[in-house]
Amino acid sequence: MHDDIHVARVQNWYCYAKTVAEQDALETARQRGIELIVVNPVLVLGPLLQPTVNASTEHVMKYLTGSAKTYVNAAQAYVHVKDVAEAHVRVYEAPGAHGRYICAEGTTLHRGELCRVLGKLFPEYPVPTKCKDEVNPPVKGYKFTNQRLKDLGMEFVPVLQSIYETVKSLQEKGMLPVLPPGDDVRDNLHEQLMMKPAQLLRN
Repeated sequence: MHDDIHVARVQNWYCYAKTVAEQDALETARQRGIELIVVNPVLVLGPLLQPTVNASTEHVMKYLTGSAKTYVNAAQAYVHVKDVAEAHVRVYEAPGAHGRYICAEGTTLHRGELCRVLGKLFPEYPVPTKCKDEVNPPVKGYKFTNQRLKDLGMEFVPVLQSIYETVKSLQEKGMLPVLPPGDDVRDNLHEQLMMKPAQLLRN
């Protein structure tokens, strides 16, 4: 199924707009004889440069402030903002680069897994523990590969580190109140951030 047909069928209009814009850009480049390479990042996390909360950081922040009492039945892949920048440079400088590059750390988290990760790393916050959809089974994430960027030398920041740095940045910029942390979490923080999410959640 074509990307635009699929996202229209599931009424994901944000993704539909992105997909159609990419198709139009590729067609315009073809008509004008321009070599266009596309880097497609998933949801971008990491330290903020801007002084306000954007949609990507709100994705995490709402589960820490208490504004979200439940989490939605959805899955999402993530990537660190520094990896997005590096991917663009590597693709630009690689002589043989062409086509589309999926820029993602490689792990897809259900929103429930994201909340459990936040609860493990930041137990001082009121992270929701219930899904808004208590009828349907958990949604599974899409399958994709980031191998093309890895072939260019990319080494992605672990998703747990991306999540952690997002929250710390929100705290440092005064967007999220700093609460007393749990000692058991901070004692082995570095080891935790290097884990796969499933490993952290098993502990």
